[in-house]
Amino acid sequence: MKDIVWGDILSIGVDEIDDDHRRLIKIFNELNHAVSDDESHDYLAAILEELISCTVWHFRHEERLMLKYRYADIEAHKEEHRELIASAKDVQTEILQARGSITEEHLQVLERWLTAHILTSDMRLGDYLCQTA
Repeated sequence: MKDIVWGDILSIGVDEIDDDHRRLIKIFNELNHAVSDDESHDYLAAILEELISCTVWHFRHEERLMLKYRYADIEAHKEEHRELIASAKDVQTEILQARGSITEEHLQVLERWLTAHILTSDMRLGDYLCQTA
């Protein structure tokens, strides 16, 4: 699978959120490379845990900004965050319970999970914050 490449299309125009997104993409790409390099199950599990943990932190960061700037769509955005974390943890559980490897399909789910959220909900949030903050 190809790496996710950061570019203007993924920028929401809010530096502190864009910095978080760059970090998440970097971790995703590390996971992608580890899968390609056939790294150990424990190493893959550690990177996936880091990706999920950093995502949870990032979502809290976004939610704090939404509260600070009184983002009207906060509840829907928070619900999307909960659903995304649940789906990532489902992938994690599947991999850990079976002690299986991370497949191309898992990577595609995680890639869509990450980029689709940035390109939709986070873009709307970015537009709002750029006008308000």
